[in-house]
Amino acid sequence: MAGGAREVLTLQLGHFAGFVGAHWWNQQDAALREPTDAHEQPGELCPDVLFRTGQTLHGQETYTPRLILMDLKGSLSSLKQESGLYRDKQLDAAIAWQGKLTTHKEELYPKNPYLQDLLSVEGVLSSDGIWRVKSIPNGKGPTTLTTAMTPEPLIPTEGSIRVWSDFLRVHLHPRSICMIQKYNHDGDAGRLEAFGQGESVLKEPRYLEELEDRLHFYVEECDYLQGFQILCDLHDGFSGVGAKAAELLQDEYSGRGIITWGLLPGLYSLGDPQKNIYRLLNTAFGLVHLSAHSSLVCPLSLGGSLGLRPEPPVNFSHLRYDATLPFHCSAILATALDTVTVPYRLHSSPVSMVHLANMLNFSGRKVVTAGATIPFPLGPSQSLPDTLMQLRGATPWTPLSACGDPSGTCCFAQSVVLRGLDKACHTSQLIPGTPLPSLLHACTTGEEVLAQYLQQQQPSVRSSSHLLLTPCKVVPPYPSLFSSSLSQQGLVLDDPPTGAAVESIPVLGALCSSSSLNQTLGDLVKELTKLDLRRWASFMDAGVEQDDLEELLQELRNLAQCYQGGNSLMD
Repeated sequence: MAGGAREVLTLQLGHFAGFVGAHWWNQQDAALREPTDAHEQPGELCPDVLFRTGQTLHGQETYTPRLILMDLKGSLSSLKQESGLYRDKQLDAAIAWQGKLTTHKEELYPKNPYLQDLLSVEGVLSSDGIWRVKSIPNGKGPTTLTTAMTPEPLIPTEGSIRVWSDFLRVHLHPRSICMIQKYNHDGDAGRLEAFGQGESVLKEPRYLEELEDRLHFYVEECDYLQGFQILCDLHDGFSGVGAKAAELLQDEYSGRGIITWGLLPGLYSLGDPQKNIYRLLNTAFGLVHLSAHSSLVCPLSLGGSLGLRPEPPVNFSHLRYDATLPFHCSAILATALDTVTVPYRLHSSPVSMVHLANMLNFSGRKVVTAGATIPFPLGPSQSLPDTLMQLRGATPWTPLSACGDPSGTCCFAQSVVLRGLDKACHTSQLIPGTPLPSLLHACTTGEEVLAQYLQQQQPSVRSSSHLLLTPCKVVPPYPSLFSSSLSQQGLVLDDPPTGAAVESIPVLGALCSSSSLNQTLGDLVKELTKLDLRRWASFMDAGVEQDDLEELLQELRNLAQCYQGGNSLMD
């Protein structure tokens, strides 16, 4: 890898993980395609951490995600499992058998109109069967294909999005997609519903060998592999798939970082008791087993609670989203993920995944919470010290781990990233001689402002902070969620231009080892203890025994105790 990038291999496990991942990769792609200008320092983030270079059979250079994803039969819609990027009709036609052939053609899913339009913008499948992709403006990607001017791609509507592949705009390597054929994505039968089912998937030689083969393919081409990030559904049987995958990574790649993002959709209802109980059990088993085999685990959700009782979804001052739509919820979580993962994706002086995890997970606290301010509310003529002064006294970010209101809780350690503010806004813009409203206004750099603010908020907390000029890209197919008071760059304006869609935003994101987890994990124990498991024998039939549940409860109690009391590094 150029420049000695510390590579990361991403695993996406589950359908909601696919939604979050699709937005995540689209945002990486948008950042690659955006030419740098005077306001953006080039090279803050290193794309080679997440992407790999390669060549098609015809020698055309490619730049694709270093990704393995697993989903269920019927979840790909019109996306080909082997990807269209390496398609070769000439190779397909080279069949040794010269006898009579009978072709059985499966009915194709109709391609999403947005993707039909996108393909015409990004490349063509030529008459010789070779997919030719247009170059990416900053030089990453394949060689240029000269074409006439093409219109901007369509913006997908919520109604046109059925599955995550309906809005994924990046091409995947043929080794990326691994389908679990024994379970169905649609319908009421043959669903991957329980943790035990998920564990059993990777106990089958067929799927285990397929995953190991793909891992070896990607890992062996890395020069400086720093670790793995797992995006994993927590609410269904993929929590079991994730647990076994994390165990495999820990066994085979000892010493590498494993950071797991446990994903849950925003809303659920009490209308389906079995689904709700399964969600609770899957989440609990997933958190315990993933934390045992990962360097760090962070649940991500726009919901208000991990428990059985539904809580309202979280609110953002400048976002208008529908919590019932995975397309919306996953976009917000992907934006937070794109920000909190910055430390181990930096071009200069990156923090390794292992170092980040060690900073946050001391004293057995392997589970952390996430939070974000989307967008960071910098107002007209305001500086960073001005905005942070307005946030003083309140938690500066919206909680994104379904652990309730963080007010009144303490933080043991935190990693904070602020991105997307013009350098001119980093420090006070007051005229010399003007009395300073706060110590923040006396700071001479933006990094000093952010560090001083965090020190004032949590004096005894171990904090790491990063300040980047690079904003988060939110161009289509990112949904239109933003209030009309935002500029194209996501800044809060008194009189924003009409009709100008938001294209990028500043974001404040944080990972925290928080005492709120004591309450959250303790509440899970209480709810699971009250369950009459005889009513949910089908969950136990999927491979979990009564002894496993008793062990789970004890592990949850032990984990909850790690987050008890105190707020200093000595606890």
